[in-house]
Amino acid sequence: EIQSGLVHQTMLSRFMSNTWCTPLRQAQRLFSSTTTMQATLNQIKRGSGPPRRKKISTAPQLDQCPQRKGVVLRVMVLKPKKPNSAQRKACRVRLTNGNVVSAYIPGEGHDAQEHSIVYVRGGRCQDLPGVKYHVIRGADACIDKKYYKHRG
Repeated sequence: EIQSGLVHQTMLSRFMSNTWCTPLRQAQRLFSSTTTMQATLNQIKRGSGPPRRKKISTAPQLDQCPQRKGVVLRVMVLKPKKPNSAQRKACRVRLTNGNVVSAYIPGEGHDAQEHSIVYVRGGRCQDLPGVKYHVIRGADACIDKKYYKHRG
């Protein structure tokens, strides 16, 4: 029986008998409506645990591909966010899956222009808002010609 707010005698004895748990954990068990369940060794071996959370893609427009080929729609010069000051080269690219993305062109100098074929990988440019992709240098048309000597 519960008498004037005191804990029932059987609950108290159960609370005191478990000496392998901390008192805080025992108190949580007293007032918990469900028991804490752990997987058995066979369940762990079988792989039936809690469902894994899916990894969210940082480059969703690429459709789970490491790179995508695309056509440059427009080459632009962007200004970075507040503490930085520069003229960052970027372009709008229509990918082979139909998506249009903004991609940063790394390095000094490029020959990308409208209708150029470029490859795009994931990875955002940290100080350009909305630019979540990088153009891959040296693939197809995005090569800086001044670094290559003509061998004749």
